[in-house]
Amino acid sequence: MSDTEESMIGSMEEEALKRKQRLDELRNKRKNSETNQSESNAKNSIQLPKPKFRNYNPSDESLKENSLPKARPENVKDQLTDELEIAKSNDALVDDIDLTKLAPKKIDWDLKRNIAKKLDKLERKTQIAIAELIRIRLKSSKIEDLDQATEDLESANRNIDLADDDIDD
Repeated sequence: MSDTEESMIGSMEEEALKRKQRLDELRNKRKNSETNQSESNAKNSIQLPKPKFRNYNPSDESLKENSLPKARPENVKDQLTDELEIAKSNDALVDDIDLTKLAPKKIDWDLKRNIAKKLDKLERKTQIAIAELIRIRLKSSKIEDLDQATEDLESANRNIDLADDDIDD
């Protein structure tokens, strides 16, 4: 064997020894952590929370210590009378509110919302139909120069748009 092969084998053996040491250390840590967890579980099992009985009356004497005293309803008569007096004095405020300000500005907003999906579908179908008509025109006119054909269509569309604008004005 050559020197490089022997050095490789030696270094591999050293790495194997290091790996074994690391594995042994990990095993020891795991054993220590398991014992710590079992001790902490034992401590946690001793410290259980005590139940609080609000609506239940236990029959066992040791559990009766944990029952809470019965709740007494508060006297709300004074609070209600104060609030009723305030409400009676605020009747003038209710009369001052203008109902036209509460109404939405655009009455047909819900109709537009409901029709929006249908209009999107129609718009897509319209674009497809326009593209198909353009293809048919191009085939029927047998124009070989595509650039010239698109320029002609654009100018025709501009003329139509201008004519529509003139009609609207």
